[in-house]
Amino acid sequence: MIGLTTYLDRAQSGVWDVRAGFLPANYLDGVTAAGGIAMLLPPQPVDAATAARVLDGLSGLVITGGKDVNPAAYGQSPHAETDQPDTARDAWEFALLDEALRRGLPVLGICRGAQVLNVALGGTLHQHLPDVLGNCGHRAGNAVFTTMDVHTVAGTRVASLLGESVAVQCYHHQAIDTVAYRLTVSARDDDGVIEAVELPGEDFVVAVQWHPEESLDDLRLFDAIVGAARAYGRVSR
Repeated sequence: MIGLTTYLDRAQSGVWDVRAGFLPANYLDGVTAAGGIAMLLPPQPVDAATAARVLDGLSGLVITGGKDVNPAAYGQSPHAETDQPDTARDAWEFALLDEALRRGLPVLGICRGAQVLNVALGGTLHQHLPDVLGNCGHRAGNAVFTTMDVHTVAGTRVASLLGESVAVQCYHHQAIDTVAYRLTVSARDDDGVIEAVELPGEDFVVAVQWHPEESLDDLRLFDAIVGAARAYGRVSR
């Protein structure tokens, strides 16, 4: 049972135009194609007890992509290009992640999920990569994903899963700046941007800046989180 965090936003279906919880189906397809059972986790009022109760029914957690993390969470004022904060989603994901890390639950972060992990553990973000790189190559806009090569760091879990390099689908204008002290960088792209981090040790905690759900011909990351969840389930029982 893999929990995937979701958005609360406006959604249209037929005559209806309402606020709704949703997630692109590619995320669900990645989990189910790898043999997992996908459970959606919409943002809602949360405290430590609620987060613990939710995770009691899960054996893995995916923190999905979406809007920018509130810069106040890492001590910065917002950049002009930074999204308006979604404080409810931030609080929800930080609480779930804190409890998941406490109990050793397998975690996969995707795009925003990598940034949530880094910020939750004390790191910071580049709020607008074009200011750093001088180009918009990581987010072309208009829902067009950029294909780029990322290069893994030898000896990391990500390297063991994906090999020395892999072509990935990117759509992000922010990225990790200061890496949280507990995390290890496990991949960068040709611009030097951090594209993956992980938590050293036996617990499966991996986060990638790209979107593996956009390349479901390569299920290795989804296979990894589902496999880690199976192992966790056997131990926890």
